[in-house]
Amino acid sequence: MTTIWARHAQLPDGMAAKVRITIEGDRIRAVGRGEPQPDDISLPLVLPGIANGHSHAFHRALRGRVQDAAGNFWTWRDHMYAAASALTPESYFALAHGVFVEMVTAGFTAVGEFHYLHHGAGGRPYENPNAMGEAVIAAAQAAGIRLTLLDTLYLAGGLGGEGHLPLDPVQERFADKDIATWARRFGDLRDTAGCRIGVAAHSVRAVPREALLQLASVAGPRVIHAHVSEQPAENAACTLVYGQTPTQLLDNSGLLSERFTAVHATHLSRDDIRRMGRARAFICMCPTTERDLADGIGPARDLLDAGARLSIGTDQHVSIDPFIEVRGLEMHERLHSGERGRFTLDELNLAMSHHGYASIGWPDGGLIAPGALADLVAVRRDSVRTVGSRAAQVMFSAAAGDVTDVMIGGEFVVRGGVHRAGDPGALLGKALMKLRGA
Repeated sequence: MTTIWARHAQLPDGMAAKVRITIEGDRIRAVGRGEPQPDDISLPLVLPGIANGHSHAFHRALRGRVQDAAGNFWTWRDHMYAAASALTPESYFALAHGVFVEMVTAGFTAVGEFHYLHHGAGGRPYENPNAMGEAVIAAAQAAGIRLTLLDTLYLAGGLGGEGHLPLDPVQERFADKDIATWARRFGDLRDTAGCRIGVAAHSVRAVPREALLQLASVAGPRVIHAHVSEQPAENAACTLVYGQTPTQLLDNSGLLSERFTAVHATHLSRDDIRRMGRARAFICMCPTTERDLADGIGPARDLLDAGARLSIGTDQHVSIDPFIEVRGLEMHERLHSGERGRFTLDELNLAMSHHGYASIGWPDGGLIAPGALADLVAVRRDSVRTVGSRAAQVMFSAAAGDVTDVMIGGEFVVRGGVHRAGDPGALLGKALMKLRGA
């Protein structure tokens, strides 16, 4: 049994002082108040585990290499395809391992990996059809991070005015022959202690309506994610072909529910917002990516007011920093509305932690409460960024570099800012050098 004494800790009812957190196995056994005891581990500020609700690990290969290019999402996508074409199960493990170590060091304790890089060149399945997914699972296990592998259905090359387009040669690595083939491969994946299997539809561009109609029954009780209305062109094409917005199409296909997460949800109509709220769906916004790709500012406040629940993700990993992402929710709203204080501190904390965990299928995480998963993040209050900040407002001043200790499942994975697997920069450097030399 381990007891942590926190000078301040973020509890479900707000920030509290002098908190003792007793941990047994991988769970929090008790939470109380009081002075530290001799055997307690003392930490300055403790937050509940932080969930990264949307990740594409292989996109990390693009950081700092495509930021000066003119264009938009569609031109950036060509660079992403090139990065995908070079990966094998071995090189994907090395890259994803470095990415996940970077995440944990930054304070993320759980991640939803939106996984669609399934097959070999030309779409040929590996001898083990889930070789790429299992490489991601092994990488997360080695990094110590809690994982939901969101195995992604991808069938078409896009959506144009006359319907769905054939696959681009690079996209053949992403696609299964049909939903039945995908379901057989998906059915071979299994939950483990540190990994849960979820479902994703890449987008209404990549999954035709007839497949969307079958997806909910295949998914069963598992969480379902999809990219939704990231770009106006997606909305225009969907409306032209189906006479519905992407949200309406997903809703009419039986996919909107409290287990559904819409990623980005940047360009929604008022009806779309009402539907998301009525379903109690999750919305995973990725502010850094949405800025980087010039996507736009999504209606986060309106979605929350309608009844939807917010979470955050780092998507293409132009930055891996939970504090930047959660601040982005508030700062984007300020730019859009001309007002400050658009979200309460409790709402932002839920987006970072409990709602993020629930969106990727871990509803017992992201809380400092008895019975919850023992996933905790300690943050400095004496750095050049955080010194002088009120404990409850550290999310507005901290950065990933202020994370000192990370506990996942009752075990410290990061101590004193050092991950037990080593320096993420060195791991990533080695993986990227091999990948680019291939």
